[in-house]
Amino acid sequence: MTAYLNADTQGVPLRVFCPQEFKLWSEQQAPNTVNWLRATGYQGEGLALIPAENGELSEVVFVTADPADFFATGELPVKLPATQYRLHCDEQYREALAFGWAVGCYRFERYRDATSERGVLAVADEKLADRINISAAATALVRDLVNTPAADMMPVDLAAIAQRLCDQFAGEYSEIVGDQLLEQGYPMIHAVGRASDHQPRLIDFNWGEPEYPKVTLVGKGVCFDSGGLDLKNRTGMRHMKKDMGGAAHVLGLAQMIMASGLPVRLRVLIPAVENAVSGNALRPGDVIKTRSGKTVEIDNTDAEGRLILGDALLEADTDDPDLLVDFATLTGAMRVALGTELPGFFATSEQSASDLSTLAEDVSDPVWRMPLHQPYRSLLRSDVADLANTSGEAFGGAIIAALYLQEFVSSERDWMHFDVMAWNKRALPGKPTGGEAFGIRALFSYLERRYR
Repeated sequence: MTAYLNADTQGVPLRVFCPQEFKLWSEQQAPNTVNWLRATGYQGEGLALIPAENGELSEVVFVTADPADFFATGELPVKLPATQYRLHCDEQYREALAFGWAVGCYRFERYRDATSERGVLAVADEKLADRINISAAATALVRDLVNTPAADMMPVDLAAIAQRLCDQFAGEYSEIVGDQLLEQGYPMIHAVGRASDHQPRLIDFNWGEPEYPKVTLVGKGVCFDSGGLDLKNRTGMRHMKKDMGGAAHVLGLAQMIMASGLPVRLRVLIPAVENAVSGNALRPGDVIKTRSGKTVEIDNTDAEGRLILGDALLEADTDDPDLLVDFATLTGAMRVALGTELPGFFATSEQSASDLSTLAEDVSDPVWRMPLHQPYRSLLRSDVADLANTSGEAFGGAIIAALYLQEFVSSERDWMHFDVMAWNKRALPGKPTGGEAFGIRALFSYLERRYR
């Protein structure tokens, strides 16, 4: 696991201020510092590098309007020389500012030489440094998985990564592969993945003491989504390597849970497939008998994520978890509703939803609750089966997809469903373009509050 921070006491001072704090600090500085800032035209906003008399870097000043923003310092590792810095800031902002530095160090360099070194930030708190390194490493894991091209991230590759993670923390790993899915009652996972040369599978691992409360995470693992016979156009298919983003999110969150030793009995379920086109591909109009016994008419083969999640959610629900959470890059409708940078979630518990939303704001990982509007359930009606996998309607798609998933979760279950983009379309401080983790730090904060 990469360490982005340490608890050393050495390093070039990195002083982070809000504007008012900077004003007070600057009034107390020696004339050479004041003169330097004036000569370089520094206006008390952004970054300033202050030299010593011998010309070496003496200290760094960074002024931000919101030091509580967990991404405020995200650009600093790119802009500053690659050396060690020591964080100086108001105590209440240390975690946020140190996290911004850590995620700002991220680079996806699997297919090219490393372009440059990154500096290391020292914080005077070993526990805090460890906590942030765990969180930043989980974010990096999600980004790496989503950024990896489908040629190197097919179901077998995703399974290997999940098994390594499970083994690292002494968990219990298993998987069901290919036609075994039919034999063991996972027909929707098999139906979606059967057209690919890469066998579909259900990844399943457990960690933690059996007597602890059960928390089960389910992640959509569509390693590439062509749309099936309802083929996507060029634009729609371009970034479909990210359609396993839900699986990436639950692996990142699982890593946080296990590395932090959270007292839960964790289960991770990932239905992993490629939605491909071949002679035996799933067809529009086909009817599948699901694991629950309900039948589903395929209205659109490009609505495959909810199919594979249905089998996995039913398996998860049967295990009677205290909390059941799924992550999926499920609908474009959610992106239309909330944009690409704000993930939506659905929840069956008012208390869980409220607590999560509050904690999400505290760690700059916002989520937005959407309604499980039950009257829309009738839009999934089929003339030949118990339900259809889409409504055919142009509106309310994210809600309708969530209602489809709810068919496979018992009514009393404390369940959350996250519909995420898993991708940054624009670069922001600490958030490069490409794969991104949404909501996992918020959910981890919630799990800590609930179970620690």
